[in-house]
Amino acid sequence: MYKVPPWVGILLALFMIGAWVIGIVSFMQLNVNLLNPLTYLFILVQMHLYTGLFITAHDAMHGTVSSHKKPNNFIGQVCTLLYALFPFKKLFTKHHRHHQYVHTKDDPDYNEGSFWSWYFSFIKEYISWWQIVLMALLFNVLKLWVAELNLLLFWVVPSLLSTLQLFYFGTWTPHHGEHNNKHQSRTQHKNHVLAFFSCYFFGYHYEHHDSPTTPWWLLWRMKN
Repeated sequence: MYKVPPWVGILLALFMIGAWVIGIVSFMQLNVNLLNPLTYLFILVQMHLYTGLFITAHDAMHGTVSSHKKPNNFIGQVCTLLYALFPFKKLFTKHHRHHQYVHTKDDPDYNEGSFWSWYFSFIKEYISWWQIVLMALLFNVLKLWVAELNLLLFWVVPSLLSTLQLFYFGTWTPHHGEHNNKHQSRTQHKNHVLAFFSCYFFGYHYEHHDSPTTPWWLLWRMKN
């Protein structure tokens, strides 16, 4: 277990939020060329930044953004709102149930189905109808100032791809099937570069369950 310095977690969280904001604002102003390979690279960049928002919110759920509860939870709520209008408190409760009841019927993240049936069950567990309605309204309001293609390519598509990224590396890969360890979790082979770009080191998932108060930016150390 590593003690979180009082300022580093907040600084990195603000950097992540700032990077997402800069990305989304910049990409909304692009003249999109679907034949330009950079368009698809930018989609992946924004996907990774979306995932970073959620990973930062996840750190806040474990109290590792700040040792002070109010700024920690405030940053967590900002991240979940920017991600997809999620209420932080709801995610906090469900995520701690996952850690407490991992790989059991009481685990909100667990499902015995195939990849896609588990994925859709996972999505339904967390997304409410009112979120979909509000996101649709927001999309139509933003269309007054932003080209619809830009909204689809750099707002809608990256966020959906991010849910797949988070599900694949943070839920499906570590938790499907049977396990023979106390955390009911697999872990990615040691490769810090791949682990960062795949899902901010959360492929090191056994290590996360073994030390949930280790923030994402220190999780690679647990592999050593």
